[in-house]
Amino acid sequence: AWKWQVLSLFSLCGWGWVSGQIRYSVVEESEVGTVVGNVARDLGLKVEELPGRRLRLGSDESLRHFAVRLDSGALVVSQQLDRERLCGAAASCVLSVQVVAENPLQLFRLEVEILDLNDNSPSFPTAHRTLRVAESATVAARFPLESAQDPDVGTNAVGSYRLSPNSHFSLDVKQLQDGKLFPELVLERALDREEQPELQLVLTAVDGGSPARSGTAQITVVVLDVNDNAPTFDRATYKVQIPENTPVGTLLLRLNASDPDEGSNGETQYAFGVHTSDSVQRLFALDPHSGEVRVSGALDFEESPFYEIYMRAHDGGVPEMEGRCVLQVEVEDVNDNPPEVLLTSLLNPVPEDTPPETVVGLFNVRDRDSGANGDVSLEISPDVPFVVRSLQNHFSLVTRESLDRESTSQYVVELIAQDGGSPALTTTLTLLLNISDVNDNPPRFLQPSYDAFLPENNPPGSLLCTVSASDPDDGDNSRLVYSIESGQVQGAPTSSFVHINPDNGNLYAQRTFDFELMQVLPVSVVVWDSGSPPLHANVTVYIFVLDQNDHSPTILHPASDSDVLAPQRVPLSAPPGYLVTKVTAVDADSGHNAWLSYQLLSQSTDPSLFHVSLYTGEVRTARALQDTDVAAQQLIVQVTDNGDPPLSTSVTITVALEEMALEETYKPRDFLAGAKENPDLTFYLIIALAAVSTVALATVTLLAARCLRRRGRAAASSWCCCWLSESPSRDFFKHSSPKLQLSSDGTLKYMEVTLRPTDSQSQCYSTCFSPGSDRSDFTFLRPCPPSATLPRETGAFLSATGTLRDPGQQAQPNTDWRFSQTQRPGTSGSQNGEEGGAWPNNQFDTEMLQAMILASANEAADGNSTLGGGTGTMGLSARYGPQFTLQHVPDYRQNVYIPGSTATLTNAAGKRDAKNAGASGGNKKKSGKKEKK
Repeated sequence: AWKWQVLSLFSLCGWGWVSGQIRYSVVEESEVGTVVGNVARDLGLKVEELPGRRLRLGSDESLRHFAVRLDSGALVVSQQLDRERLCGAAASCVLSVQVVAENPLQLFRLEVEILDLNDNSPSFPTAHRTLRVAESATVAARFPLESAQDPDVGTNAVGSYRLSPNSHFSLDVKQLQDGKLFPELVLERALDREEQPELQLVLTAVDGGSPARSGTAQITVVVLDVNDNAPTFDRATYKVQIPENTPVGTLLLRLNASDPDEGSNGETQYAFGVHTSDSVQRLFALDPHSGEVRVSGALDFEESPFYEIYMRAHDGGVPEMEGRCVLQVEVEDVNDNPPEVLLTSLLNPVPEDTPPETVVGLFNVRDRDSGANGDVSLEISPDVPFVVRSLQNHFSLVTRESLDRESTSQYVVELIAQDGGSPALTTTLTLLLNISDVNDNPPRFLQPSYDAFLPENNPPGSLLCTVSASDPDDGDNSRLVYSIESGQVQGAPTSSFVHINPDNGNLYAQRTFDFELMQVLPVSVVVWDSGSPPLHANVTVYIFVLDQNDHSPTILHPASDSDVLAPQRVPLSAPPGYLVTKVTAVDADSGHNAWLSYQLLSQSTDPSLFHVSLYTGEVRTARALQDTDVAAQQLIVQVTDNGDPPLSTSVTITVALEEMALEETYKPRDFLAGAKENPDLTFYLIIALAAVSTVALATVTLLAARCLRRRGRAAASSWCCCWLSESPSRDFFKHSSPKLQLSSDGTLKYMEVTLRPTDSQSQCYSTCFSPGSDRSDFTFLRPCPPSATLPRETGAFLSATGTLRDPGQQAQPNTDWRFSQTQRPGTSGSQNGEEGGAWPNNQFDTEMLQAMILASANEAADGNSTLGGGTGTMGLSARYGPQFTLQHVPDYRQNVYIPGSTATLTNAAGKRDAKNAGASGGNKKKSGKKEKK
């Protein structure tokens, strides 16, 4: 046992000897990484054992300036060293470095001397000084000058002074007790103010560095007269000892200087000498008249334990004379500095799953006082799940037990440091330790699904919509990343159609969409949080592609496999309205973009000879053919859709006028073949429809009278009425405005229902009949233009009167049906052409349908009809059944069959029924007047 004690004692002695002997030196301003010395080699440590022993520097002063390389054991410079900033004007600049090694724990103390580098030039406090010297000054008189200041020390400090050549002064340099050089001007030859009142001298200070640096000051010597005695202090040096906590205003001593001169030359005033720094003048105050020196600032033993103050006393003579003395103040230490707790590292926030005995913080404790005043102990608040482990002045904060964020999400930890002074001083460091959560909440979208609407032919990169999700977790657990779920759409990956910004959820189109190829694109968006493990959520975005007018109409008939179409043969005896052919076209677009209209271009051979139906494409003769007409007619028919801008396609039709027998081209469809088999049913239906017509006539008459009283106007051949009553149980009548038209005999022949929803977009539907025989009874439900084109005050209707022919007689084609001036599209009906009008909306209501069927039934039972409608109707011309044929329309646009009626609707041409010729002609003439307007 005694052997181990001897070995331990020997090791401790050896450790103390080594730590006291190792000393390095390094030149200031050395670059970062400069090797100061090999610590491992000098301490006898093996380089391969350094990582295991965690060799490191132990003090903050060491960590700020140096670092230890574990791969070589070298002590290197970690930041540039400035000796003047670290040690000031001290003759020796030595930094103490603590080196700590573990396993076993050892503490080594090293010393690093910072060698001075001549990196500062001498400089004078005043670059230009005026020195006043009496001409009565005796030879060998001395005049002190300002010493040059050089932050460097040793040989690099100010080493000598030089004076520019002159005939009166020489330079004498003295050395003070602290080693500083004190230059003085020595008068070598008596001055004569009358001979030379002023001298210009240059004082040069040169340091001892290599290469040497220098600084200059301009001295102007003004030669004065009279005053020849300077004030004299009773002591050359004053010494005072005061504690560092001396209050401001405390009197230190009173200076005393005397001047044997009289008058103003003997009046003495006190001031700080030129060698007293500004920092010292801020700590001490000097009364210029009484010579009292008082404390004017807070003294600190730790900053400076000793002050040497240069004083001077000057009289009021001309030139001014002065005497000098030195005041030495020694500051005594007291316990006036509280401990300092320096936090070096802290784990914040602390995960709630951190196990006990985990280090979450490291800090050092120091006290600037000396002796017992600098001994520090550290305590921690008892109500936190943390404890403090100590090693000399190094402390670590360790978890004492498991943490639970759900119970406590934040802890306030107070570290209390107390020194050993009397009275003791304490410092409290408060730490707010947050407990972080684990990723236990998946993201959640704000909506269950998203809808985006995109017009086709969009440019790539168009913004579709923005999806947004939230996550209640904190930090990275709530940082969301959006992505598109992989999938296939029409054989291509979904990511080739759309792209999402992973940060903000903005969804963009990757390509140009085509409505004809794709109408709806469902996209599954996935959002992931950044937790570990990450959680996710899904949402579906439905992208609806909106159609645009990007397809021109395609002509189906007449079909042509070659450039020349077979000519259409027309007999010269064909009456007006004779059906020559029918142009049929389709449009790949949908909705309004697919609504087609037909017109005959003026480039045709004789545009006045033929007429093309605006909406059916039927080509008919506009007048009777003559022998003078060109036998071969070229008709150019243009088909235009309703897009914006509209697209069109044209076809050229060759018509040959020939002498041939006239054939009947109209073959009525036999939808009522079984009607004659059950005449009783037909008879009952006619009676029922007649009764309904009577009730409707009475209602219309009353409504018409009310409208006439309110508006004060009447139409010549048609009346316009408004449905003013409201039904609380029927929402349809709240927003509808029926328009009724009566024939000359008082029966209902036309009904138009206009729906005005709250968005000011009106929907209008009208009922009318196609001309035909007793076997062709159809009612067409035709949407009308929006309310913007249907003013309520208008009284203009298509001027035509229908007549009822015998049941077995076939009706002739309608050759005289036109829109009035107010019915034509464009501003105030200014557009030219025989047919016009806005296309209907594609909306419909079930109750409208029922109201129109009722009106159509009344008209069929009465046997009178017109081929026109109110403002905004399309006009009718049916030779082969329904004339309002559109692509992509609902079923309600098809014909509605009214059984039991064999009425045939005719036009107002007046050529087939002598009984109605007068009425037809009158209506036609009236319509012509409107067109002239």
